[in-house]
Amino acid sequence: MNTPSLLILAGDGIGQEVMAEVKRIIDWFGEKRDITFDVSEDPVGGAAYDAHGTPLHDDTMAKAQEVDAVLLGAVGGPKYDDLDFSVKPERGLLRLRKEMDLFANLRPAQCFDALADFSSLKKDVVAGLDIMIVRELTSGSYFGEPRGIFEEDGQRVGINTQRYTEAEIDRVARSAFELARRRNNKVCSMDKANVMESGILWREVVTAVHQADYADVKLSHMYADNGAMQLVRDPKQFDVILTDNLFGDILSDCAAMLTGSLGMLPSASLGAPMENGHPKAMYEPVHGSAPDIMGQGKANPCACILSLAMALRYSFDQGEEADRLERAVESVLANGVRTGDLMQADGGTPVSTSEMGDAILEQLETSL
Repeated sequence: MNTPSLLILAGDGIGQEVMAEVKRIIDWFGEKRDITFDVSEDPVGGAAYDAHGTPLHDDTMAKAQEVDAVLLGAVGGPKYDDLDFSVKPERGLLRLRKEMDLFANLRPAQCFDALADFSSLKKDVVAGLDIMIVRELTSGSYFGEPRGIFEEDGQRVGINTQRYTEAEIDRVARSAFELARRRNNKVCSMDKANVMESGILWREVVTAVHQADYADVKLSHMYADNGAMQLVRDPKQFDVILTDNLFGDILSDCAAMLTGSLGMLPSASLGAPMENGHPKAMYEPVHGSAPDIMGQGKANPCACILSLAMALRYSFDQGEEADRLERAVESVLANGVRTGDLMQADGGTPVSTSEMGDAILEQLETSL
């Protein structure tokens, strides 16, 4: 049996620091659970620009197409703000998503019991929250043509095109319905069908897919602006939220903050099945590169570690080990262990990035 392959792209800023803790956990699974990976590493984003003059080298792109999963840290930073748009660090991330055709972005928003007081919302509103946002990731206004900044009637005009095909909507809708069947069997699709033709098509196609193949799943529709309001009014009314690229970007960040910290939230970007039956996949924390705390040991590695748990579940058929890792993180939080983003006036044990890794490894040992 071939050893599954994993490409690590730590990237920029705190990406390097949080990924260091993930690599320790990968080593633990190899030593204690006999779960091993063929791990390779490459630069991406600003680190790749520094090394190669491009945010994603062609060799790295080719490798990403071949491995079983990609695990990414973060990209970007003020050092690269003045670069041409075509070579900014974020272009490397977008290229990975587009060329790997990672069309379904899964962003869980789960509020651990120990962190229910960390949300800006009342505890009873967020306690026990567990929702999943499925965001279309490779089309819409971030990729549609025409796009650019043009001269028109003596002034500059910025253009981005919101564009979706039936097939693009169909496949991400199926991802959401399949996921709902493994959860609470409920999907809310969010669009702007009241003012956008692309929204009308979105709603029509999602409805058709539902009627044809997923009538057992409860489907509702909501305008995306109302969806944002409902997320902060009564988030536990939702299970799976299905939406497009632009609205998904906004709504998932809104949902993320319901849980108290971006440092806790993983994500998975999934594509079409490969020969082994698993989807092409890239896993990454929701947070950015946080250059203001880079190198200070303040970064929370939990989101990146939980992204590894998602990889274990969706790419490597290791659901029980994914549960083990998630329980270890939950136990650490329940014990009051806190990186800086999780500290409150009522106390807790302050730890560095590596000390949080130590605590999670200790809980993994306890789980044996």
